[in-house]
Amino acid sequence: MAAAAPGGACVFCGIVAGESEADRVLEDDDFVAFLDQRPVFKGHVLLVPRQHVVTLPDLPAPLRDPFLAHAQRLATAVVEGLGAQGSFVAMNNVVSQSVPHLHLHVVPRTKGDGLRGFFWPRHRYEHLDERAAYAARLRAVLD
Repeated sequence: MAAAAPGGACVFCGIVAGESEADRVLEDDDFVAFLDQRPVFKGHVLLVPRQHVVTLPDLPAPLRDPFLAHAQRLATAVVEGLGAQGSFVAMNNVVSQSVPHLHLHVVPRTKGDGLRGFFWPRHRYEHLDERAAYAARLRAVLD
């Protein structure tokens, strides 16, 4: 059984525990996937770990590969099962995260469906040196 969120108010923990209704499409000992109640398009699925973790960096290492494997299966399922031409796969960490429990969105896509790329404006680098400086800052943390 999943560890509940502090205060026990996590809607996804309620779904995992069977206390809240959801149309489950996949589940195992570590994960549950279910239809989003407010889908971008019909068939929009959310994948959550049973264990309450808030963001991707919080996901325990042994769960990383199975999490991605389930995401792959779901991305394939929306194509094969729903006739989608592809999928949009995304997750937020804190900012724009509507439920503070790690969840990955798998949204079925079809050309001409009206969804236009990312949901935010793009910002260009002023010059190549600025882009290189951002890359260097990230490499410094990753090394």
